[in-house]
Amino acid sequence: MKRDIIIAGVGGQGILSISAVLSVAAMEKGWHVKQSEVHGMAQRGGEVQSHLRLSEQPIYSPLIPEGTAHMILSVEPMESLRYVSFLSPDGWIVSNTKPYVNIPNYPPIEKIYEEIKNFKHHVLLDADELAKQVDNPKGMNVVMLGAASILLPIEREYYIKAIQQIFGRKGEEIVQLNLKAFEAGENFAREYIKA
Repeated sequence: MKRDIIIAGVGGQGILSISAVLSVAAMEKGWHVKQSEVHGMAQRGGEVQSHLRLSEQPIYSPLIPEGTAHMILSVEPMESLRYVSFLSPDGWIVSNTKPYVNIPNYPPIEKIYEEIKNFKHHVLLDADELAKQVDNPKGMNVVMLGAASILLPIEREYYIKAIQQIFGRKGEEIVQLNLKAFEAGENFAREYIKA
């Protein structure tokens, strides 16, 4: 079994943290992990994306071929559409609804939502608002991770261990805030998919 994931967004939105937690969770499960470097603008506000490949078997390339990704996990809605050529026909788009308007000709947000909804498998959530609701306004990226986690064949316990490991150096309070953000994303995605 393997999962190929494109993680997309803009600089400063926590893409590296999402990738780190996913990688550690997969390794805790005993899987192999390959990741491309984060590509794009290194500054806040520039588009960034990373290829993350998780597999029970050895992986020989960090790059995901077009048309084969199992998921686009995007912390910014327009950025999810930038990479749809990588998505497999039965792949999932998991996207935040909160735009990061960093260009003067940013498309109307409703048009972006419509395009995402054209894909059979999608989850759209306001991760910023969910993060605020659990008193972790900086935890939008971990909310997104929680939403994506229910669509990946990695057990919850491995995500919990990974969050504890990645955020542990910042103290137990930060760990607990991120666990709440993760759970908020999980719960939302379960309800969204049922609806």
